[in-house]
Amino acid sequence: MDVGWNFRREHLRLAQRSHYVITNGGDQPNVVPPNATVWYFFREADYDHIMDLWRIGDNMAKAAALMTDTTFTSRLLGSAWPGHFNKPIAEAMFQNIKKVGLPQWSEDDQTLAKAFQRELKVPVKGLAATIPEMKPPRDEGADGEEALGYSGPLGGGSDDIGDVSWNTPTVTLRYPSNIPGGPGHNWANAISMATPIAHKGVIAGAKVQAMTMLDILLHPELVKNAWDYFNNVQTKEAKYKSFLRADDKPAIWLNKKIMDEYRPRMKDLYYDASKYGTYLEQLGIKYPTVK
Repeated sequence: MDVGWNFRREHLRLAQRSHYVITNGGDQPNVVPPNATVWYFFREADYDHIMDLWRIGDNMAKAAALMTDTTFTSRLLGSAWPGHFNKPIAEAMFQNIKKVGLPQWSEDDQTLAKAFQRELKVPVKGLAATIPEMKPPRDEGADGEEALGYSGPLGGGSDDIGDVSWNTPTVTLRYPSNIPGGPGHNWANAISMATPIAHKGVIAGAKVQAMTMLDILLHPELVKNAWDYFNNVQTKEAKYKSFLRADDKPAIWLNKKIMDEYRPRMKDLYYDASKYGTYLEQLGIKYPTVK
């Protein structure tokens, strides 16, 4: 199945992302296993193209089963629609971002950030000094997109808030709580979480969220505009359909073995606010510690 999928990759849209891991490949060498398990992530820009990947994956499984005189079963472990967020609320939130502004970074904050960037061999810029301009939604074809046959979003995280965004007007907020230049999904991106950088970013983000909620509660025209965008732009043609099938069950068992092993070992690292002023103090780390 995996060989077939990898040969098929060059005939898929450039917008797709597919990942897999063989979670059960057998017991020992020189013994054909009675069963095997592979876990796929199929990612695309919209519902129809995601379902197309799912269909291709099922066809690969059928072909592999025919080729080996075996059978297969499948189950859905999780799903997420690509997020489509609300322009009027985002515009209101951006005005609040400008009012709150960036945190006041200390010299220690900038020292750690620049040392972090030097260590990762990325441009040494420190922490952000200016707020970037708000970008419009990608609702018109941009350079190079025509080749993909799609003019909508081409990237973004996979999260079930995407499903929420297709059922009610939704926005997300990225506040400056991390050091620019990290590779993502990496230990390096967790460094700032125990520092004043993260705390200052969270406080700034909380202020923006609170101000935006007040705007929604106090300005009926904002709510009206948000629903107008949701009904007449976002969902005018694309309608939400769940990926879940009638017999799909929540995969609550999925990480049980890992958490049973690591949760007791993590408890020793939980922050104890009754004994320490900061988490760095609890860890015995002087801020900032750099090479």
